[in-house]
Amino acid sequence: MAAQNLALIEAINLALKSEMARDENVVVLGEDIGRNGGVFRATVGLLDTFGGDRVIDTPLAETLVAAMAIGLSTQGLKPVAEIQFSGFMYPCVDQVVNHATRLRNRTRGRLSCPMVIRAPNGGGIHAPEHHSESLETTFAQMAGLRVVAPSNPARAYGLLLAAIRDPDPVIFLEPTRCYRLFKQPVEDDGEALPLDTCFIDREGSDITLVSWGAMMHDTRLAADALAEEGISAEVVDVATLKPLDMDTILTSVAKTGRCVIVQESPRAGGWASEIAANLAEHGLLSLFAPVLRVSGYDTIMPLARQERVYIPDTERILKEVRKVFDAAPKG
Repeated sequence: MAAQNLALIEAINLALKSEMARDENVVVLGEDIGRNGGVFRATVGLLDTFGGDRVIDTPLAETLVAAMAIGLSTQGLKPVAEIQFSGFMYPCVDQVVNHATRLRNRTRGRLSCPMVIRAPNGGGIHAPEHHSESLETTFAQMAGLRVVAPSNPARAYGLLLAAIRDPDPVIFLEPTRCYRLFKQPVEDDGEALPLDTCFIDREGSDITLVSWGAMMHDTRLAADALAEEGISAEVVDVATLKPLDMDTILTSVAKTGRCVIVQESPRAGGWASEIAANLAEHGLLSLFAPVLRVSGYDTIMPLARQERVYIPDTERILKEVRKVFDAAPKG
């Protein structure tokens, strides 16, 4: 089948449609995901194609959505639950951490929990509070849980297929501001991309830039700007935050000797800090300069248009890169 030029939200829809056609045990559920097609239209057309038994509109109760997904997963189904915004996921935490992540151990392997919770993650759409959080670290700290954050349409398609096929629970965080930011060719070939693996987005020799989700867009732009200055940046898309593929990051930093990590979430206790700690423990002798982080601030995401002050941009990334080279000049 010929590749289609799709936006990220369209790639999500295509992956859901493809996997539901392939596997009759896949069901989707959430608030307004049936007749309405989801708040961002990720599930448009699924109700007409697969019917109300497999496309389930739920009450406005996130705890219920998570609990239903867990129950369905124990009965041979593969639920994909949508939470409208990541800021609404806090009520899900009780069900996820106390049941979904523990089911395999609790039953000594008799039951598993093959479920996916999808949610838009991060800011950039000028929404009010509770609509713009970046919650990847919150879930990445939970044992027994996979956390995936795609950065472009093709990876969103392949990683969502892999998440649905995984026998254990997956949190799938979709970069909200990238939903319709750009398009790229996506082939509906049913081929999943590997989980638990970083992707080398582009190769370079002078510095490693590490990011995931929406911040990959700004990181790629920063790498383009550095290339114009004669600096070769290797760009690593983490993609699966938990389990974290440190081998790929360590290999890259061993080649470049420098590293800047970019995240949208608040600075304190963020996943950038976890990556930096691993580099300090296992890659210190490869480094020519300190590992630096670019992040949001330790505040609530500001409302509406003030988001642009909070969310890191290309200039903030380049500023930290220059600090790294000031500490250890190129060559």
